[in-house]
Amino acid sequence: MAATTAMRKSGTVKSHTVQATFDLERHIDWTLVLIVATLLCFGLVMLTSASISLAERNTGNPLFYLEQQIIAVVIGLAGAALMLRVPTSVWERCALLLVCAALGMLIAVLIPGLGNTVNGSTRWLTIGGVSVMQVSEPARLLMLMYLSGYTVRHRAELREHFVGFFKPMLLIGLTCVLLLLEPDFGAAVVMLSISLAVLFIAGARLRDFLVSSLGVCALFAVLAVTSPYRLKRLLGFLDPWADPLGSGYQLTQSLIAIGSGQWFGVGLGGSVQKLFYLPEAHTDFVFAVIAEELGLIGSMLLIGLFAALVWRALRIAGNSALAGRLYQANLAFGLAIWLGVQVFINIGVNMGILPTKGLTLPLISYGRSSMLITLVALGLLLRIEMENRRFASQGQSRKKSKKKSKRGVPKR
Repeated sequence: MAATTAMRKSGTVKSHTVQATFDLERHIDWTLVLIVATLLCFGLVMLTSASISLAERNTGNPLFYLEQQIIAVVIGLAGAALMLRVPTSVWERCALLLVCAALGMLIAVLIPGLGNTVNGSTRWLTIGGVSVMQVSEPARLLMLMYLSGYTVRHRAELREHFVGFFKPMLLIGLTCVLLLLEPDFGAAVVMLSISLAVLFIAGARLRDFLVSSLGVCALFAVLAVTSPYRLKRLLGFLDPWADPLGSGYQLTQSLIAIGSGQWFGVGLGGSVQKLFYLPEAHTDFVFAVIAEELGLIGSMLLIGLFAALVWRALRIAGNSALAGRLYQANLAFGLAIWLGVQVFINIGVNMGILPTKGLTLPLISYGRSSMLITLVALGLLLRIEMENRRFASQGQSRKKSKKKSKRGVPKR
């Protein structure tokens, strides 16, 4: 009897768990899923086109980079599925653990033997001689998750005192210093942009925000001017045609590719610049290949998809705020800023609007760490909206039950 009762209880618990999971999954934001899936498929096609010649020359396998990217996509989708199963409240409670993990990775990559130096930058963490992860990607997500929780816990202090703004910026400043030591100037810029935006939307005073923003801009200007390497990049960006075979080579080749595309492009796979003229055609400069092969129309469609993705993230942030879920609102807003800033910088670099930065185009460029963490972040965003919809449906159910109970009460 006891065994039978235990089995019945176990079966009841399992059925409740399955039912809860099914109930949550009914609230999936299929619009967000469709946008991400479209970008992902488009990215794999364009990556294949941009890298096929380079892969054949370097490895003998024309699909080498595609195969590596697919592995990253599979792992990233598994990570996104995991994020869908974990309540966002868990991450809010693990704030200290998250920030320690982020700083630990950024410090570990600077330790000789743990960091792998490529092209003068030590960005990859190695284990057993194998490059595992570009640490700036997970560190950015972990710091955003911590900062979103901080703004909720110290909301009053953030709105009333400068110290409430200064304390998280001190931690973000330390993170950026570690990024600059790699060096990874682009990742530091994105990290600061996300942090300032989240602190501002969470209620920081306009005076604190403006003073900090101006200070950060001045600091980055000093860093750019005092570093010969960064100054060379800056001068090359201002007039790439002054040294088209030297400092301006990459940008001039990118501009030639974009200009060659005209309205409708030269056709998928027809890019000339990717044939060893344009460096990093499958990574940082994949947008130039897209513009050459698909033209202005194809480029605008891609930008439209990214705009829809950012808009959807902002919509999710708004839904969270309306439900009083401030941690989730700040986190979704930060993810929207992250995606928007990174897309803007990457396309701006390709078009010569911004100085050259080593940032990928999310879901499009070749980059295993970037792809993996972007998909995990999107899984987290999807989880936030699933919870929003579940809470909204529960609120509607309560209202209906109250109305029914009121109707059932006999009048005296």
